[in-house]
Amino acid sequence: MRKWRGPARTIRLRFTVLYGVMFLLSGVGLLAITNLVGLGGTTVSQSAPPGAAGAEPATLAAATERLAWLQAQLADTHAAQSRRLLIGSAVALAVMGVVSLLMGRIIAGRVLRPLRTITAATRRITADNLNERLAVRGPDDEVRALADTIDELLGRLERAFAAQRRFVANASHELRTPLTTMRASLDVALAKPAPVPAQTVALADRLRTELDQVDRLLDGLLMLARAQHGSPPGRTTLSLGRLAAAAVDARSDGITARRLTVDSSATGDGAWTRGDETLLTRMIDNVLDNAVAHNHDGGWIRLSTATATATGATAQLVVETGGPVLDQGQVDRLAQPFQRLGADRTRTGYGSGLGLSIVSAIVAAHGGTLDLRARPTGGLRVAVSLPAAAAPAGVPQ
Repeated sequence: MRKWRGPARTIRLRFTVLYGVMFLLSGVGLLAITNLVGLGGTTVSQSAPPGAAGAEPATLAAATERLAWLQAQLADTHAAQSRRLLIGSAVALAVMGVVSLLMGRIIAGRVLRPLRTITAATRRITADNLNERLAVRGPDDEVRALADTIDELLGRLERAFAAQRRFVANASHELRTPLTTMRASLDVALAKPAPVPAQTVALADRLRTELDQVDRLLDGLLMLARAQHGSPPGRTTLSLGRLAAAAVDARSDGITARRLTVDSSATGDGAWTRGDETLLTRMIDNVLDNAVAHNHDGGWIRLSTATATATGATAQLVVETGGPVLDQGQVDRLAQPFQRLGADRTRTGYGSGLGLSIVSAIVAAHGGTLDLRARPTGGLRVAVSLPAAAAPAGVPQ
């Protein structure tokens, strides 16, 4: 015969035992208080009936009258005792009800403490510290099983993230090498001393353009993977206004070529935040590239930065452009990879559909929000909100 091991130490059994003992103690206390109140103070009146003091009943009528008086006294005593018992029971019930609630809260808190520990530890674990584990100690019950399952899940996620990082690094190396080789082959073919046919030159220019597009696409995918990896490890205090001004200056040639009017008077040096300088610079570059590339000749761009305190201190960057009226449903999908509004907004062939998705990933990695709105009068409004930071010492806000 198999050896009997007894019931498993489950949460259900522990709750059953704990609350069973609690209500048992409550019942014992209730009975004790009820008996103390009901039995204490019970008295019997010793006064004699009228006209019978100091004399024995001489007749049957006198005996009947005395018996009736004794019954009335007994009824009054029983009624008084019942009232005291009822009041005592009500008081005891109220007291033990409050005590039971307090005991239940304390016991439930002690039993559920491991779950709160698991919740707090799980919230601390992000994509950057997947090597951490809950490592909950205690009896082999449902809570321990849940913690072990979460630890196993974290292990699988850690291996998946490591594989993704290896793939990104290998893809960066393996894909850039053939692109470089193809460019070198084109240059060698066009550098031959013999006259090169015009069709070959046109084909080489077309291939260079496509290679540049693939290179930008590869760079965008790598940047998107880096931004989606998690919180940037190195953070410095940066001014969104200064980064936006530098981005506008770097694109002065393209802005002039398309005769765009840029209003950046509301940028200034404010809107300070903390983050990775490379990622935040790429974020602003993508927003401005989108505003320049997907604009019409002779159009306009408006930039503004500010620090808002209405819903918490946030550093905001807003870029608006003119143009045709857009559908908000399509605009909402622009933060997803490879999403475009249509051929009229990608006629230059420059876009890869990754610009605003990279912006969204960088903003999310810095704990901010991205708001894309179709302007009622036409064009697009891109608003970036990041947690604000104090300006460095000696720098005006």
